[in-house]
Amino acid sequence: MGEPVIRVESLGKRYKIGRVAPAARTWSATLSSALGAHLRRLRLLSDRGDEDEFIWALRDLSFEVQPGEAVGIIGRNGSGKSTLLKILSRVVCPTVGRAVIRGRVGSLLEVGTGFHPELTGRENIFLNGAILGMSRVEIRRKFDEIVAFSEIERFLDTPVKRYSSGMYVRLAFAVAAHLDPEILLVDEVLAVGDAAFQRKCLGKMGAVTAEGRTVLFVSHNTLAVEALCQRALLLEQGRLADAGPAARVAARYMADMLEQARGALEAGRTRHIRAVRVMTAGGAASDCFALDEEIVFEIDLFHEPALERPRLGIGVANPAGQRLVTIHTDIQQNERWVLSGARTVRARWRNNRLTPGRYRVDVALWGASSEIETLPECRTLTILPRDVYGTGVLPDTNGQGYYVPDARWEMNVTPCTPRANGRSVVPAVVGN
Repeated sequence: MGEPVIRVESLGKRYKIGRVAPAARTWSATLSSALGAHLRRLRLLSDRGDEDEFIWALRDLSFEVQPGEAVGIIGRNGSGKSTLLKILSRVVCPTVGRAVIRGRVGSLLEVGTGFHPELTGRENIFLNGAILGMSRVEIRRKFDEIVAFSEIERFLDTPVKRYSSGMYVRLAFAVAAHLDPEILLVDEVLAVGDAAFQRKCLGKMGAVTAEGRTVLFVSHNTLAVEALCQRALLLEQGRLADAGPAARVAARYMADMLEQARGALEAGRTRHIRAVRVMTAGGAASDCFALDEEIVFEIDLFHEPALERPRLGIGVANPAGQRLVTIHTDIQQNERWVLSGARTVRARWRNNRLTPGRYRVDVALWGASSEIETLPECRTLTILPRDVYGTGVLPDTNGQGYYVPDARWEMNVTPCTPRANGRSVVPAVVGN
């Protein structure tokens, strides 16, 4: 194995917990405040300060990334993912440890990072290229590709302070990916773009790795991480909890998220959604169902005082969190009810048509106008293959989407009848 392009050794980053100091109204108060701040900095440098005043965003983090690798970084909010990318991008300095980076780095962090708001899109392209160490000739050679990819040609000479967040991201990603960095660092900021642009960006990152360059990709979309990355790092509370093949690490992350949601239910830490059960039509607890089998959701609720016109929703999503099915009282239930004290409600999902695979269940309770409580990933569903058509062939789940339609084919229908003008008449064929 060759020399790594990124080597992180015992990396740690500590932040001071913010406190709002009272405004200094006199000269002596100002002097006292300044002296106190200086003494606090000295305590931090000597590492003898009050630990309660500081929080570790990263701690004792070590790993290596080889040239041409695509590595995903996943973890809950606050686990240190963005802090790590900021250190690798040289935006912030580590408190302890070090990160050695060999190669030119292109970064896409928060929306607007690296852009000057008063400059136009055109001027910011040249500014970012210069920051990356590229000559004006090199930037001009890539300029048309950047503009075409970002799809903001009409606004190229508009100051970027007038751009929407989506336009910011389009231009920022196009600049970061096309100015030939050896290492591309991409944060979850891609979630701001629309679905088509996200697919476009993932395709570009795949092309970057195919060219032998390195990508670090922070995302909550585990399916995107699995598709793009060979390896993944799982961060928990600033520490490295797991590292290895992307599919295995992503599966552990999803399992941990599910376990935490279940733990909140079982420990009674939820206020209004007290229990969520998944059962067969006969009332047996289960999380495995055959395609086309009825699924029953049973939910224990509590609310005092009485809640008028409550709304309850059950969402079924893929492992990446993409909503596939919504079962909602506003959609399937016209009757208005009142939630007073403890109540149990039940929803029957007849003839589910999800393709075989594993899915997550989210539950949410709303009042008449606002959300009251949400419980994401509180249960899972596993849909098993079944020959629902009686053909002896099980549904193919590889790239065939998430829904198996109840459609029928007819053979040997009457062929098209040509007309004199060259058009054809196609007899109507109706499937059962």
